[in-house]
Amino acid sequence: MFLIGLTGGIAAGKTTVAKLWTELGGIEIDADLVAREVVEPGTKGALQIASNFGEQLFDDRGRLDRKALGEIVFNDVAKRRELEAIVHPLVRDRVRELLAETPKEALVIYTVPLLVEADVDLPFDVVVTVEAPDDVRIKRLVESRGYSVQEAKSRIANQAKPVERAQRADYILNSNQSVDLLKADARKLWGEFQSKATSR
Repeated sequence: MFLIGLTGGIAAGKTTVAKLWTELGGIEIDADLVAREVVEPGTKGALQIASNFGEQLFDDRGRLDRKALGEIVFNDVAKRRELEAIVHPLVRDRVRELLAETPKEALVIYTVPLLVEADVDLPFDVVVTVEAPDDVRIKRLVESRGYSVQEAKSRIANQAKPVERAQRADYILNSNQSVDLLKADARKLWGEFQSKATSR
């Protein structure tokens, strides 16, 4: 298995890169989807969140109101760390299960926005971060996701700094350019990974 850690701040372009790489034959494990899975109704994660943050965050079917929880944790560092202490270990365990089920010859993309923040310690062959300036990311969040400028700034402020991600990364993809150019860079990098995977 050739394991690629794909990270980057919110609205940096990770999804675009991951989608291209899966089209080129990679298998993606998306940390955000796993984080949703581990707090589904009746799970250990959901029960812990209800206990720590209150049952009012869940509807009558036991589904978590992620927006309401986000409003709590993105405005309170202590609360955010409390949530992370619940969710991160559950995500880590589930990802290891998924990796164990993945074909050994696969090129696997683990898309994980909080690679630095969660101190992800998987045996990555390479780590790639996708980066764009804060003002570009704020514009994307406002225009494409309906965030207010303040909400966008808050989300960015709660993530690792670009320099912190760069220190963990082997490669940096610049998404402060057209999507076509970003895809061209990502395609070239994928070819490099394929060569590394087949030559060992």
